[in-house]
Amino acid sequence: MNQTSIEERVERYVLKTEEVLKRLKVLGEFTVKESLIREVIDEAKRYFEDAKYYLEMKEYDVSLASISYCEGLLDALRILKLVEFEW
Repeated sequence: MNQTSIEERVERYVLKTEEVLKRLKVLGEFTVKESLIREVIDEAKRYFEDAKYYLEMKEYDVSLASISYCEGLLDALRILKLVEFEW
């Protein structure tokens, strides 16, 4: 895969994930569980910020890995029915 296609892919993933993070809805009550859910969301946001940073630095492979971790954490929360969003 050439660098241009990696760059384009990362840009699409970053934009898509940014929208999910804006619309994400935590399901359930205010409990210890929610605090743990928020902790995972915060970690996903850190990976998201890393992805944007490395995209700006033109380190597309690192950016792609970062956004993939972010999406994986968000998908895990969704699969467990702890948050609600659509890609």
